[in-house]
Amino acid sequence: MEMESLKELYVDELKDLWSAETQITKALPKMIKAATHPQLKKAFNTHLKQTERQIKRLERIFKELDESPRGKKCVGMEGLLKEGSELIKEKPEPDVLDAGLIAAAQHVEHYEMAGYGCVRTWARQLGEERHAELLQETLDEEEQTDRLLTDLAESSINIDAQTGSDDEEDETPSRSRSNGKKQTARKSASKRAAAPSDDDDESMDVDSDDEMVGAGSNRDGSM
Repeated sequence: MEMESLKELYVDELKDLWSAETQITKALPKMIKAATHPQLKKAFNTHLKQTERQIKRLERIFKELDESPRGKKCVGMEGLLKEGSELIKEKPEPDVLDAGLIAAAQHVEHYEMAGYGCVRTWARQLGEERHAELLQETLDEEEQTDRLLTDLAESSINIDAQTGSDDEEDETPSRSRSNGKKQTARKSASKRAAAPSDDDDESMDVDSDDEMVGAGSNRDGSM
């Protein structure tokens, strides 16, 4: 149906937000389960409870408007939540996953803040001051959650993710030196095995030992 007034646009956007919030309530438990940082789990749990309250606020507005919140699917939120789901399926390192989950959650928060900012402004324009107050309350919660996620990322989670990468880089030269030593040992063992010996039995013992050393080195090198 073609929209012909600001009020119709207002109701349409409210439906979009209601759809978005209901999708979030289904996605957050999965994010809570995937997160490893205790404070991040706590933040997601808190936001889940907030989201449930935000849905009730929207439903209160719909009741006052004598409208149904159903009838529209928020494809924008669907796409954002799918990105977060794909990240979890990729199974990155725990610290990296936590950093990625924060990024995914903040994409969601910014989408919601944009939507709630618009409907809050339209509510005021339409003289719906009580609606505007309810929508502003939700907008404040979204902004608080966004700031909390930023603080978590900057104070610990992003740092942990970066430290993990740095540790892997630091280990690489050590592995190279270790492999070099093992290769030298194998060459020395080969030379000793090739050297002539007056005692055939003793030579056989040396060859056998050297072969065992070589095999052990190969096992270590493949690790």
